[in-house]
Amino acid sequence: MPSVTATSRPVNEGWKFTHVGGGEVVKKDEWISVKKFPTTVHVELLEEKRIPDPFIGLNEWDVQWIGEAEWSFKTEFSVADEEASASNADLVFDGLDTFATVLLNGKEILQANNQFVAHRVPVKDTLKSGTNELVINFASAFRQGREIEKQHEKLHLWNGDSSRLHVRKAQYNYGWDWGPVLMTVGPWKPIYLETYNARISDIDIRIDIPGNLTAHVDVQFTLDPPTKAKASVTIKKPNGNVLIGGTNIPVTDSGVAKFKLSRGVYDAWYPVGYGGQPIHAVEIEIADEQQNVLDSKSQKIAFRRARVVQDELIDQEGRTFLFEINNVRIFCGGSNWIPADSFLTTMTPDRYRAWLRLLVNGNQNMIRVWGGGVYEADAFYDICDELGILVWQDFMFGCGQYPAYDSFLKSVEIEAEQNVKRLRHHPSVVILAGNNEDYQVAESYKLDLDYSDETSDFRKTNFPARHIYERLLPSVVEKFSNIHYHRSSPYSGFGKPTTDKTYGDLHQWNVWHGSQEPWHNWDILAGRFVSEFGMEGYPNIRTVDYWLGGNKEERYPQSRTMNNHNKADGFERRLELYLVENFKHSFEIESYVYYTQIMQAETLASAYRLWRRNWKGKGREYTAGALVWQINDCWPVTSWAIVDYFLRPKPAYFTIKRELKPFTVGMTRKEKKTFPDELSAAVFTIETVLEVWGTNSTLSEKQATLEVTSFDLHSDWTDTWTKNIVLAPNSSTELFKGDLPGQPKRTKLSEIPKTIIVSARLLDKSGKVLGRYSNWPEPFKYITFPDLSTAKPIKGIILDVEGEEDVVWGDQAIDLVPGDPQVITTVGLKGREVKVRFLGDGTA
Repeated sequence: MPSVTATSRPVNEGWKFTHVGGGEVVKKDEWISVKKFPTTVHVELLEEKRIPDPFIGLNEWDVQWIGEAEWSFKTEFSVADEEASASNADLVFDGLDTFATVLLNGKEILQANNQFVAHRVPVKDTLKSGTNELVINFASAFRQGREIEKQHEKLHLWNGDSSRLHVRKAQYNYGWDWGPVLMTVGPWKPIYLETYNARISDIDIRIDIPGNLTAHVDVQFTLDPPTKAKASVTIKKPNGNVLIGGTNIPVTDSGVAKFKLSRGVYDAWYPVGYGGQPIHAVEIEIADEQQNVLDSKSQKIAFRRARVVQDELIDQEGRTFLFEINNVRIFCGGSNWIPADSFLTTMTPDRYRAWLRLLVNGNQNMIRVWGGGVYEADAFYDICDELGILVWQDFMFGCGQYPAYDSFLKSVEIEAEQNVKRLRHHPSVVILAGNNEDYQVAESYKLDLDYSDETSDFRKTNFPARHIYERLLPSVVEKFSNIHYHRSSPYSGFGKPTTDKTYGDLHQWNVWHGSQEPWHNWDILAGRFVSEFGMEGYPNIRTVDYWLGGNKEERYPQSRTMNNHNKADGFERRLELYLVENFKHSFEIESYVYYTQIMQAETLASAYRLWRRNWKGKGREYTAGALVWQINDCWPVTSWAIVDYFLRPKPAYFTIKRELKPFTVGMTRKEKKTFPDELSAAVFTIETVLEVWGTNSTLSEKQATLEVTSFDLHSDWTDTWTKNIVLAPNSSTELFKGDLPGQPKRTKLSEIPKTIIVSARLLDKSGKVLGRYSNWPEPFKYITFPDLSTAKPIKGIILDVEGEEDVVWGDQAIDLVPGDPQVITTVGLKGREVKVRFLGDGTA
């Protein structure tokens, strides 16, 4: 038989779909042509204008029937004679959502039940030259899940329907505390026809880089079917030139090429802010004995050493939990990522790039792919590689007591193997975590959870998923990659519960959830690595008006529509708790949006500011990372996101951006009460102590001037002092501790303290501002704000314009003080007048 080079082509034309059995929206036997492939049912019905937009008003509840119906997709595709003559022909399904039966020319070729699994189906004997019919029938994932649950058991969970725990589908589809219930269904990833005599079925590139940064590269590849052949393997530089390579490598069923590259021969990959992101390519070509090319593949790689360091600390209990890249310890300031749309087939590489570019432009260097969504598209990780974003990747288990019966475990094992293989070559992916908060669920429901037990199988306990997280997943990760495995997020290890603040990573939800601490307590709530924390804030008023859909009667904070677009339990009480503790505010919608945004901005900036202070140099990395929950939304909603669904940054995005600059300055003021007579409670002295520190994320020390100016908001008094300082490299540095300037000691609670605002700046030799921060007395509700004047400090400035069209602002939620002008760039004003909001502007 003549040699046939492996070919692959998409099966993406001529698709139609129908509602099996028909209904009001899609009639029986009515086949609708799809607009774009791959796709899902909601997307197509929206394109056809047959259903209302579930992102508007209460429409979410008018489309629930879609997730409980059965659907069918079909197409016809032609096969050329030369394709049919190949020794092998496969149909490849990258992803089916979720319970699907596939027929080719009337013959069943596949039953699928896991959204996260790809399927390769040999169809040589079923395929024919000429026209072929492909049909995919989808059952209701919701109804199937309920049926499976009946066969097994109902399990504990947070968020969504309990049947989701038995279904390997994006868990957020079932509804979450920030997202709607929208049960997608359909062929959500591409389908290909591949023909070949022999193909490269797997590429496993392992790059081991020890402390001396010499790179040892193993390129392993597998042929299907086993074929006597020769291979060439080439590693190319980012500019396309050859770095190193090998030829005439003998292959039967597999082959291997080994290379050793000394430090300096290759260009290393670094996170953004620490170096470049050179992406190399490994190219493999397989030829038969007559030198006919059978297959060729290329895979992008990069050279970097990545470690998770859990060392004992010098002078605190516990251990570090930090990321080290190429021997450089990195403070990870970043965000959590949820799926960026309820309808993932609408996500494009451009949309992914816009989101990830926002992250980098916000001075963030890490993103955590949360375990209730999906293993993201290849484009997502490619862009993270390119931009230097570190990726914390969860496996897709979230907030539940998952089962571990045999069929479930088998499906999970295939899912894990496929996705580890898909992600392992990305330099951005530095950790794989077993789940999101499942150990916390076990703790809260008091399930069987002996952290000292490192040997049991766990499947027969009431927390059977420990078998997945402590047996199955780590074995898969170890076998198929060199990526660090972490059992969960959060997970402390060392026999400690997930709430322990001295080991592992921490989800710190005692601001908002839990004990509902004041945000001013972030310093005492710190953990070694805070992988979740957050505060809600309304989105841009244009986003609010979008989901209102023009319904002006619902345009107030407590309306039914507003409530439907905030899915958090008890959000009314929690929002008001933090608002009323800190602000004088009204319920007029524009003001309510403003005050929740300022509250969110202050809360989150405070966390980053205080936790960067805890990064004190090697052996004293008391907090090594902070990942805000969350950067994005999957629909228009009020949530913890710092950027809304339409990529409109909230003010918190900008305050975080400022706190993650290479150089920052921070301050706290705390009252100290002393009693000279230990038997008396009536005689005391209250002093206000000011502390100032700076941070430096660069790898060189920085000489600068600290300038501290204090203002009395209600008089002309000011005070300024300066100090030459040196900021230690990759560390925070304590700069000052003493009395708050201008604040007298008090001996009576009836003495009202002065309203002293302290402005601190870091200046380089040229006078350029490296970092600034203004510290105000809190709570803000006690402040009597004077009339707007450039001669007085101003708090919480947010800019906007009239009209629906967006403006791109360079900064928001700034504080202004006399003598320190700030410039805010803007794009898209188009002559419109700028509106200004600030605390005490008279519209509260």
